[in-house]
Amino acid sequence: MIDLSRLRVLVAVAREGSVTAAAEALHYAQPSVSHQLAKLEAEVGVPLLQRMGRGIRLTEAGRLLVDRAESILAQVESVHAELDELAGLRTGRVRLAAFPSALATLVPLAAARISAQFPGIELTLVEAEPPDALSALRNNDVDVALIFEHGDPPQRDRRDTTMIPLLDEPLYVVTPAERSWDGPRAELATYAETRWIAGCERCREHLVAACGRAGFAPIVEFETDDYVAVQALVAAGLGVSLLPGLTLVANRHPGVRLDRIVGMRRQVVAAVYGKPPASQPAQVLLDALSATVTEPNWPS
Repeated sequence: MIDLSRLRVLVAVAREGSVTAAAEALHYAQPSVSHQLAKLEAEVGVPLLQRMGRGIRLTEAGRLLVDRAESILAQVESVHAELDELAGLRTGRVRLAAFPSALATLVPLAAARISAQFPGIELTLVEAEPPDALSALRNNDVDVALIFEHGDPPQRDRRDTTMIPLLDEPLYVVTPAERSWDGPRAELATYAETRWIAGCERCREHLVAACGRAGFAPIVEFETDDYVAVQALVAAGLGVSLLPGLTLVANRHPGVRLDRIVGMRRQVVAAVYGKPPASQPAQVLLDALSATVTEPNWPS
């Protein structure tokens, strides 16, 4: 019988192109991934991988198994969903990974709704930026990942997930409240010669791309994932930053000015592994998020 966790490991190796990259994506030690692959080959009775220099290549049997993996894993999730539905949601557990500003704004209302309507369901929360949240989802460490996207093309590691859009956030240039600027304050090109304070890796990538479209490369002086610290650094006159609306709804420093960038947004998305339907506890969480997420009173 094929072990599902080992099947997920094979899919990760095929997706990432090497055992090392798969281990990093799954947050496993490399020897553990190699051991899981060896066990899987023993289970199926045929070689699944061929060594090619520093990389690997799937055998014909490996390609067949990977091609069927998404369907196999989705069917297992569907069975779990049906069993949960038969249980009438008297008990259950749902695990959510979410980025910090969502945990501070969107998640509490959804969690309270679940607690009131389904007291038998246990909700656990993990703080994680989108890449780590998606890795946890693929590794079956969480049931739902709350992530954000900047309108970039979907990455390879998102093809095995179902995405449910929840909310669009505006983006703001954050500047010291007392400083004046030459040029329209809501245009990135105005800040081409100043220092920038960048956030998480995905946010930095988006900042660099957005500034590139505005005709310059940002001078990134400081980097921090803490949106409270970002605003404090801006207020102290150490640079400017680009922050999404939820971070400013969660916390706004009195010493900064906000200028909304027209046409720029960040989309908040809930992700579940495989194809619908989601497991019943996960669907309860998705429904709670959809029901409680309303357009916030964005900063002016």
